[in-house]
Amino acid sequence: MPVFVYQTFVIKQEKFKEAIENLREIKKFRNENYNHTIEILTPVSGKDHTYALLSTYEGLAEMELQNKKMFEDEEYIKLIGDFFLENIAENSMFTQIFRTISEVKTKKKSDDSKNK
Repeated sequence: MPVFVYQTFVIKQEKFKEAIENLREIKKFRNENYNHTIEILTPVSGKDHTYALLSTYEGLAEMELQNKKMFEDEEYIKLIGDFFLENIAENSMFTQIFRTISEVKTKKKSDDSKNK
C-alpha cells in the first residue's frame, strides 16, 4: 500500500532563488538514487513562500529503508543540511504521512444466479 510523505516549509524570502535551485538538486538526487519519487509543490493559493515536498513510497517498510539509506549518504546529508540551515525559516517544517484507503472488495455473484 503506497505511503505519501507531505512536508511543508517556508522558504526565506531573501534565499528564494538559492532554495529553489537546492530543491531541484534534492529532487533530482533522490529520484535518481533512491527507490521512491519526490515532487516539489509550489503554492497556487495561500502563503506565497510555503512550499512542499511530496514523496511517494511503496509502503511504510520501504519508507523506513529509504530514509535509512538517505541519512547514511554523506552527499545527501550535505544537500539537505544546506537547504534546511540556509533556506528554510526556523520551525516552519511540518511533516505528515498518509496512505491510501484499501478498495472494498465486492462479492462475485454465484454461478447459480447467472443461470436463472
